[in-house]
Amino acid sequence: MNRQAQAVVLLLLGGSVLRASVTDVYLRYVKEGLRPFLIAAGVLLIVAAVLTLWYDLRGSEHRQETPAGDGHDHHGHGGRVGWLLILPAVGLLLVTPPALGSYAVNQTGTALTGQEVDHYPALPAGDPVRLSMLDYAGRAIVDDGHTLGDRRVQLVGFTAPGADGEQILARMVLSCCAADGRPVKVGMAGDVPTGLPPDTWVEVVGRYTAQRGTDPVSEVDIPYLDIESWQRVAPPKQPYE
Repeated sequence: MNRQAQAVVLLLLGGSVLRASVTDVYLRYVKEGLRPFLIAAGVLLIVAAVLTLWYDLRGSEHRQETPAGDGHDHHGHGGRVGWLLILPAVGLLLVTPPALGSYAVNQTGTALTGQEVDHYPALPAGDPVRLSMLDYAGRAIVDDGHTLGDRRVQLVGFTAPGADGEQILARMVLSCCAADGRPVKVGMAGDVPTGLPPDTWVEVVGRYTAQRGTDPVSEVDIPYLDIESWQRVAPPKQPYE
């Protein structure tokens, strides 16, 4: 690849990173706290692209032509292949992949290990109490629902097909980035949402139930929620927990 192609690839990659970083798109790939590092990386890539192009143009002004040799262009084919590397960079700039969803849920075992915490504190005041999916699942499985009692809780997640085709509620949990994302899965009983395609975001309100299911991927227990009401909601700004 010649220097001009290198500069264009660096510029497009840097632009893609900056574009994702200054919007909420980056939240589909990494945790919120990594935003400053992404911005810095994008700026460095753009600076590297500008310097590469500047040095190449500056050098061409002082470069003397070499003898043509046998008259054949031995580097033309390699140069053309190098420019093809621009295509994935343009794809990153123009196409925004969606956040991890129901497909990832069906391919990965639940993030609940059964060893999240030794002791769960009492639920805060409020009716219903809004909990994260991971918090509810941990209280239901690890704590056997003791701290949940008969309180009404509110969860937000997306629909996904579960075992035997039944619909479950899910949400992805990240440690660092989308590459290590794992789902939290909660079965639904009671007033279960119906007629919704996978990856539909819903807000559900319900109560703890001792009913449990089995994750078909990891074969560990997953909790259930006895749903009293539900409604469709827009995908949240932060799709991961």
